[in-house]
Amino acid sequence: MKRLLITLAFACVVVSMASAQRGFSKLSPWLRQLSAGQELMRRNALTARARVQPSEVCVFVRITAESDAVLRQYDSKSLTQVGDIHIAMVPVRQLRPMAADARVARIEARPRGEILLDTLSECIHATEVQEGRGGLPQAFTGKGVVLGSMDIGYDLTHPNFYSRDAGTYRIKRVWDMLSTDTVGSRLPVGRDYTTQEELLAIGHTRDGLEQTHGTHTLGIAAGSGHNSPYHGVAPETDLCMVANAVTNNANLIDSALYDRFTFATDALGFKYLFDYADNVGKPCVVTFSEGSSQDFWGYDQLYAEMLNQLLGPGRIMVAAAGNQGILKSWFHKALGEGTTGSFIVGAKTAYCTLKSAADFTVRLVAYGKERNDTLRIRGSEVTHAKDSLLRYRLPGLDSLEVLAYRSCYDASETCYDLTFYRKHSFGFDVPISLELLDNLADVEFWRGSVTLSTHSKNPGLSAGEKSHNIHSPSCFPRVISVGATTYRDSVRNKNGEWHAYWPGKDGRRVDFSSVGPTMAGHIKPDVMAPGNNIISSYSSFFREHNPKSSDFDWEVDTVVFRGRTYSWTSNSGTSSSCPAVAGAIALWLQAKPDLTPEDVMGVIQRTSRCLDASLTYPNNLYGYGEIDVYRGLLDILGADEIEAVSTQHTRASITVVNGKLVVSLSQTTSTPFRLRIFALNGRVMSDVKVPAGEHRYELPLNALPNGIYAVQMDGLAEANGSTLIRIGR
Repeated sequence: MKRLLITLAFACVVVSMASAQRGFSKLSPWLRQLSAGQELMRRNALTARARVQPSEVCVFVRITAESDAVLRQYDSKSLTQVGDIHIAMVPVRQLRPMAADARVARIEARPRGEILLDTLSECIHATEVQEGRGGLPQAFTGKGVVLGSMDIGYDLTHPNFYSRDAGTYRIKRVWDMLSTDTVGSRLPVGRDYTTQEELLAIGHTRDGLEQTHGTHTLGIAAGSGHNSPYHGVAPETDLCMVANAVTNNANLIDSALYDRFTFATDALGFKYLFDYADNVGKPCVVTFSEGSSQDFWGYDQLYAEMLNQLLGPGRIMVAAAGNQGILKSWFHKALGEGTTGSFIVGAKTAYCTLKSAADFTVRLVAYGKERNDTLRIRGSEVTHAKDSLLRYRLPGLDSLEVLAYRSCYDASETCYDLTFYRKHSFGFDVPISLELLDNLADVEFWRGSVTLSTHSKNPGLSAGEKSHNIHSPSCFPRVISVGATTYRDSVRNKNGEWHAYWPGKDGRRVDFSSVGPTMAGHIKPDVMAPGNNIISSYSSFFREHNPKSSDFDWEVDTVVFRGRTYSWTSNSGTSSSCPAVAGAIALWLQAKPDLTPEDVMGVIQRTSRCLDASLTYPNNLYGYGEIDVYRGLLDILGADEIEAVSTQHTRASITVVNGKLVVSLSQTTSTPFRLRIFALNGRVMSDVKVPAGEHRYELPLNALPNGIYAVQMDGLAEANGSTLIRIGR
């Protein structure tokens, strides 16, 4: 079965909003629960092992004064600091005392991400690059740029991570957070490997026998292709990786260390990637094809602030928008509208969130065989209850809990988490509807983890839009959010069998690609790239240990390299489009190493392809459109200011070989054509009329000075356009 991967990390944590203890509200909800000694909700990962009460947890903490003294006082250790935000290891017993300290503004953490099944299939991302577009200008391959990647399941021996001739190993270092080889490690979890000998000796990250996602996504961003057509966008970048923890590989975590793996640990991983690039004096773009659902609690406020401060000139981050676009995720009952609603179904524990600045009523109806049972819940009942928490019973459920709290984005709005509990899935044997009442209130519904459906019991209840489902950290303002487009709906595997996945061949958005706006009201995604039926590298270790995996129904080729068999396999998801954009930005950084996130967004805004002319841009489906690597380079270099230079990339192959310009065409020309070479200041350096009758031409460059030039071809309908060349180094 073809699989989509998106990591989601919103646990339906039900925590008291009020506390008699001073400072308790400074703790994010998961930390409140942890500090209260309650059993944490562990979905999937620790079902087979005993829960060990953690002694310390990795957190974000904002300290407004005397930070060193505060940390010492509460037996805590700062792992890094950006501005007034620390990532720190804090004893669980010290969370409440620290929160009560006036010098501490907030303490925040959230469990690491988890891999879930969406409505399409089991998730496991993969990708390929530049589907359906012209080739990259050969002057830019990412040389001199660090491509950072945080993911799971890296094969460190894959020929895709060598130079194309296999002469140079491009992986510079890897922090494996799950490594048990921690003696002497300076890192809070796992250890890093910093030499080619160490990296090739371990062969794969600790999760590499059962995971391959990172091998696939990194290949899209930066794979050399190793004598195959499946090269990445930036095949000469230096590679630096972090193998982090998500639910799919959490079984490898020692339970005593479980709570060291949080969003704060991920932030340390991003800093590790950027710090390496700084140490070697190179710009860096990081690709992150994971994510988690947004929330109104404010789980990731400090996370967002820290990332915003880590990013800057030569420090860019790209994240997948998510694969939730096919789901009804949101609906709205406007002021003056009487009633709107839907039927809901869910797993054993599922939640949804309602948000309004006014009081309102929610009505739930359980449709039984003999009678219907109705439950009305008034928002003010919940806000006035002890701890702003009420519990209810309804047929078809074991229990329902409703918790009220203020929105982290707008304190004038109150949010209500409705968490449904049952020993098995609900909403099927006993249909349950949810309706928003009261025409005096404007109310929004966010699906959380329930699924909206319709039912013949009340066919009028069909509310729900396929929107508002962008994931975090893709939702952060300075992180570039990437959605997915499609150019092909099927792939022929190495056995000659055709496998179809998602329809679409015209470059339009794939339906599964998540849609904005964010909970903070921002337009997202920012940009699109191909993400459907994409081919890239797969882990040889995963292949060896999972030979019967259905993933290999999509295997299109194999190669033997130094005694091992390596795979090229097709897959789909925004995890595929995300690294394609990261690779494109690596090329742009090669041209201008000090690009900021805002600079990159400006290039994206000015040069992306608007695929649907009926829309205004940016919008919450496409952002600014599909990334155009070539037009972006022209923009950055200023060549788009040269009137005669086309923004369309020529289909001809134009290279510089032994001091000559070599032009290769797909067929012999029947008409002459014009070839001009422009300096980037617009000056014409050469203007030649080339005769017909050949398919390959060698033209002298007349000892042009070293530098970058634009070549414009005119007169051949099949090859009109421009490209960039570099003369010298």
